[in-house]
Amino acid sequence: MDQAPGGPQEPGDAHGLRSCYRHPGRETGITCTRCERPICTDCMVDASVGFHCPECVRTGSGTGHHPNATRPRTIAGGAITADPRLMTKIILALNIAMFGLALGLEDQFVHRFTMIGYAYDRSLAEVVGVADGEWYRLATAMFLHQEAWHIFFNMLLLWWLGGPLEEALGRVRYLALYLISGLAGSALTYLLETPDQGSLGASGAIYGLLGATVVLMRRLRQDLRPIMVLIAINLVITFFWANIAWQAHIGGLVAGVVIAYGLVHAPQGKRRNAVQLAVCAAVLLLSVVAVVARTAAIT
Repeated sequence: MDQAPGGPQEPGDAHGLRSCYRHPGRETGITCTRCERPICTDCMVDASVGFHCPECVRTGSGTGHHPNATRPRTIAGGAITADPRLMTKIILALNIAMFGLALGLEDQFVHRFTMIGYAYDRSLAEVVGVADGEWYRLATAMFLHQEAWHIFFNMLLLWWLGGPLEEALGRVRYLALYLISGLAGSALTYLLETPDQGSLGASGAIYGLLGATVVLMRRLRQDLRPIMVLIAINLVITFFWANIAWQAHIGGLVAGVVIAYGLVHAPQGKRRNAVQLAVCAAVLLLSVVAVVARTAAIT
């Protein structure tokens, strides 16, 4: 059968539009002015004339500039990197290293870095806690585990959820999402839990990744049922399993949703970075306010 001029049909031709070569099924009327491949709005990179695809930009084809002069961007505006899971690997390694230290140094190490509001620690023979000025506990507890099953499930979720999120958001935005979600979880635990009750684990940050995954999948119009089932299972465990700091889970989940929404829905252009920074700063500020208010109430 004869073919129409311009070569074989691309997917979507029957409907008048072709599909983005990087996102099959996403119809677009935009093409790369260099290689003429169809690209969607998330893949197109501004050029002096029209738009270029990420591959042409990466290699500098037809731009007249160094390959790094205009780098392709993720859906949130982050730089596309050779290893999209690097930050996830670093966070995972840090958690495992802290777990190893906890096993080797036992209670002395765990008691020094766990999240606790205000209490007298007999093993350390001193008053400890965030209210005593040890604010670092809000962060160190995010990387601390005592039980093998606890770190196993947290790291499994980190690997499943973290890699795709890091690739979609970019390293800096992904790291901000992870850390601020974890801090928000610690802050809510500190605000609502009794001062002498300790808590530890990466669950607050992991729940932030769960919430962010929902936002990202909805933005990409993907099937939300698998992630919603996973969240439902985790919430059942949160409220029906003994010795679970539910405040950290809920705080992290809400923070993850808010931050991710700001990251992937920020307007493109010069205002995008400012909007994203403002959303992250607002969640972080709210967490700090909660910590300050709780400290004032305890002391």
